[in-house]
Amino acid sequence: DSFDIVGDGVKELLVGRDDGMLEIYNFESADDPGLRYDHALSESIASIQGGCVGKDGYDEILASTYSGWLTGLTTEPVHREGGSGEELKLSQEMQSKISSLRSELEHLQIKVLQEREKYQQSSQSSTAVSSVPAFSVNDKFTLNKDDASYSLILEVQTAIDNVLVQSDVPIDLLDVDKNSAVVSFSSCDSE
Repeated sequence: DSFDIVGDGVKELLVGRDDGMLEIYNFESADDPGLRYDHALSESIASIQGGCVGKDGYDEILASTYSGWLTGLTTEPVHREGGSGEELKLSQEMQSKISSLRSELEHLQIKVLQEREKYQQSSQSSTAVSSVPAFSVNDKFTLNKDDASYSLILEVQTAIDNVLVQSDVPIDLLDVDKNSAVVSFSSCDSE
């Protein structure tokens, strides 16, 4: 997307990448855009948009990720300076918002406990049926021309415990910055 997030009258380029990087480029020089800000998200970005969403006068960048999370970056200051001995006073609107969020959180916690108990009861009954849930897998296998390697990117809406890569030819696994996996090799029986 292109949006004037800085407020200087010139639109910046908002980029959301498959590797989870959110970047803001500006055009100070006429030749090439310059990276002004970047932020790393934990999953690939499906969509990005700039605009005024939450509060009038404060622009924001909203990014939607692969699993459906919506992340917002705002220009609204999040901290306020207070003098010595000065008590923090919240507006009536802010107090009602906090109260509403607390009650919603309590309601959700009760609902989670009820559903967990319901699941425990159904899994222990004699009529319980076990099934493997279907997950949508976001996978990419792309060639990196710079070092003649392939990048395998897997995203699932749950934790990935194991990934098995089987190959008929010898392969080398290269480590990357975002990798937190523990790699183990085993030779394959040719028969």
